[in-house]
Amino acid sequence: MHPTRLLRSTTFRLALIYLGIFGVSVLVLLAFIDWSTSGFMRRQTDAVIEAEIRGLAEQFNQSGTRGLIAAVDRRSAESRTTRGLYLLVRPDLTRITGNLSRWPDALPDADGWITFAVEFGEGEGDLGRARIFRLTGGLRLLVGRDIRERQEIGALIRRSLGWGVGLAVLLSLGGGLLLSRSVLGQIESINETSQRIVSGDLSRRVPESGTGDEFDQLARNLNHMLAQIEDLVAGMKQVTDNVAHDLRSPLTRLRSRLEVALMQPRDTQAYREALEASIAETDQLLRTFNALLRIGYAESGAPREGFAMVDLADLTRDVEELYGPLVEDQNMSLQIEAGEGPTIQGDRDLLLQAVANLVDNAMKYAAAGKEIRLTVADDPTPVLTVADRGPGIPVPDRNGVLQRFHRLDASRALPGNGLGLSLVAAVAKLHGAELLLGDNKPGLVVELRF
Repeated sequence: MHPTRLLRSTTFRLALIYLGIFGVSVLVLLAFIDWSTSGFMRRQTDAVIEAEIRGLAEQFNQSGTRGLIAAVDRRSAESRTTRGLYLLVRPDLTRITGNLSRWPDALPDADGWITFAVEFGEGEGDLGRARIFRLTGGLRLLVGRDIRERQEIGALIRRSLGWGVGLAVLLSLGGGLLLSRSVLGQIESINETSQRIVSGDLSRRVPESGTGDEFDQLARNLNHMLAQIEDLVAGMKQVTDNVAHDLRSPLTRLRSRLEVALMQPRDTQAYREALEASIAETDQLLRTFNALLRIGYAESGAPREGFAMVDLADLTRDVEELYGPLVEDQNMSLQIEAGEGPTIQGDRDLLLQAVANLVDNAMKYAAAGKEIRLTVADDPTPVLTVADRGPGIPVPDRNGVLQRFHRLDASRALPGNGLGLSLVAAVAKLHGAELLLGDNKPGLVVELRF
């Protein structure tokens, strides 16, 4: 390239800018890498500790104090390889078991975490990070990790980065030129992909280099966004097709009924019957459109802005008050097991509609005299369950029934529009809940795990 053109090129200007901000950026980069690495290792350590706590909690719940002591002994024996820290003490802090010689003096924070000097039975160690719990009978349990390796890794990273700065300064000009050209190449690939998408090819994606750098992350985010857009467009087309297919029949029946009513003179009663049947058909159409609107509202994520605390036990009692008389009229029973019940952040109206849909489905498919059970529990997170004694849903069809307008062959003769479980799925996704369909042997079990 001619020197004059090089001076005027974007790549050269980017190289100069790169050199100008290099000093500051290196300092920021060092601080960021040190902070993010330390944070990652701390979160990893905390995650391991939390996993051990869950395992010990299960052992304590199943086998009591003896089982907990045995589990702590086993893990203490493996601590040389796992670097685990364990200590179970009595209310007076005397040691029961574990690989620490005494209870640490450090005070826990609001979440029960402490950082302390490790004292094993054979002497001093380094620093440990642990969490403290109070158990039944005044017992205290400490579960943690020796974080000596984490400190050594952090120091090694800082030393390595320090040595790397000197070499980076020497190569800054060449790196600036290469970086600027790489940036322009990435931008060009994004522009080319954008032009293809604007022309109507929604299947196009931004190429990923696999380096994992910022542009690779941008490419992944753009590709994820494009995949979402493609899915939404496909979903919109599917919904449009389904609406046209499922609503054409009732609209045709409605028009035919009105035409027949006008074809020949009739008395007032005949006209009234025709109008009442037409109104009933119109109400069903309105229910279908309202269900679609509620599903779209839930899937938009807009309700999250108005989330408030919702007591699931109160919610189930409202459902019982609403559906109790209807269940009794159909010679069924609605059993509620809620107790105090957990609370969650959510949209109460949408949650009530979702649970009502599940109970309504159970009423449709459970035979007379059968039981519908609605339960709320902590397991260990909030779980809301609706179980019936109907025919259930075959395993191959359980994903399909969550789609709009999907109905099983056996249920087409029953009233409905195939949107009930679609709304439940949308509400579950909005609240970050897992929707599970299972076998009640016989019947269907639907779980909302928040």
